[in-house]
Amino acid sequence: MGYPKFNPLRDVISGTIMAATSVPQLIAYAETVGYAGYRGLSTAGPTLLAWGLSTGSPFMNSGVTSVTALMCKTDLDGESYAARHGEEEYVKLVAAYSFYIGITSILLAVVGFGKLAQSVPKPVSTGFKWGCAVGVLVSAVPNGLFANGAKELKGYVASSIVGHYLKTIKASFPAATGVMTVTSFFFGLSKPHLWSITPTIIFVLGTIFTMKGKQILPKAFPQGTEVIIVTAAATIFSMNFDYTGAVVGEIPDLDPDAGMTFFNGKIRVPIELLDMKEVVTDFTIVEQFGSWMMLLVSATLFSAVNFLSIMGIASGFEAENNIPWSAPRELIAQGVSNFAAAAVGSAPVSGSLSRSLVSRMTGTTSQMACLFTAIFWIYLLPYMGIMSSTPKASLSAVIVSAVIKGVCTPKDLMKMRGIESLVGWCTGILTSFSSPTIGFGGGLLLYSALQPFISKSKKKKA
Repeated sequence: MGYPKFNPLRDVISGTIMAATSVPQLIAYAETVGYAGYRGLSTAGPTLLAWGLSTGSPFMNSGVTSVTALMCKTDLDGESYAARHGEEEYVKLVAAYSFYIGITSILLAVVGFGKLAQSVPKPVSTGFKWGCAVGVLVSAVPNGLFANGAKELKGYVASSIVGHYLKTIKASFPAATGVMTVTSFFFGLSKPHLWSITPTIIFVLGTIFTMKGKQILPKAFPQGTEVIIVTAAATIFSMNFDYTGAVVGEIPDLDPDAGMTFFNGKIRVPIELLDMKEVVTDFTIVEQFGSWMMLLVSATLFSAVNFLSIMGIASGFEAENNIPWSAPRELIAQGVSNFAAAAVGSAPVSGSLSRSLVSRMTGTTSQMACLFTAIFWIYLLPYMGIMSSTPKASLSAVIVSAVIKGVCTPKDLMKMRGIESLVGWCTGILTSFSSPTIGFGGGLLLYSALQPFISKSKKKKA
């Protein structure tokens, strides 16, 4: 098969479908990062534009994903930082992290990490993927069950005996941020009398329809239509009835003087850029991690994990569509797009499997499709105010529907046996109860320590 024949019309159509079907995800993942949902809309275009100009894949899309959103929030202890310093300062911290991830991505490309990434043990990568999915699930559910989301649940937990024990754990093991989220999740599930009725109904029905919508809707409808229907229906309900649950909120007007101009002002790209000099020279992020060493280690691990997603997507397209790919180029593309993320205050970005599959399915023939999607998001942002009334419960439904099946029935983990199974499950549990960075690193260390036993087990089977 190889590269598809270039067809600009098909790329424009595919890019339009991608732009429309991805909006709910952009808002939902911004909420996962820990800042206002509208920032997911305002920052997605520039990062995807940078990706489209640097990637070699015609199908692959990038952006903030459920994994990168969770990793960013966890690594930066986002919830606590935003509560202490405010959202604007948190955005600057996130931007700085994206900047250093951009740097480490480029360095990994230079030292040839692409080849090394292919040797990451399957038990570690599989367990890590499951642990991240657990983290995404437990972070999303509170917005579906409680009118004021995680903040309301946090209040309930703090006033209970569970909150007392969590404080002790946090004081003794500050890196175990996942313990707080996972424990709060189970606490919330065990208290159905505290759930808010209307958000819960929207959340449950939205999750079911998003998961089953493909079987109900006409086959001619593009993938992602069910997501649009769920968010549109919830938004219409919120606008016409007295909905008291949490919503996306007002999307601020863009500064009329913001953005970049070309050809003596004849063309203006309406994006708001951060002061990169301030982002780069403000070393608050170093204080947040405790040292330069910890920051660089965390950023390097983040970049490596990011690339595993890209590698998986690109390898799939190579096997199924005979489209070759270059590891160094895609690592550089990852770095470039994360520099763009830093410039606009976005969380780190990576390859998005779901959006990439939609891109292929809708007939993409070149990188022009994701470039058009990016331009679409940039120029239509002023008209996205209609999303301000969208209930967060419906966005949680979108996220939960994407991960709940993999969390409850992790087929790849369940297929493993013996020591490999132990490594996989331990990596997953460590990832969900501590942080993705610690989980991935811990999984690699555990696999290395048990490597002699794993080798003996394989020899016996042979």
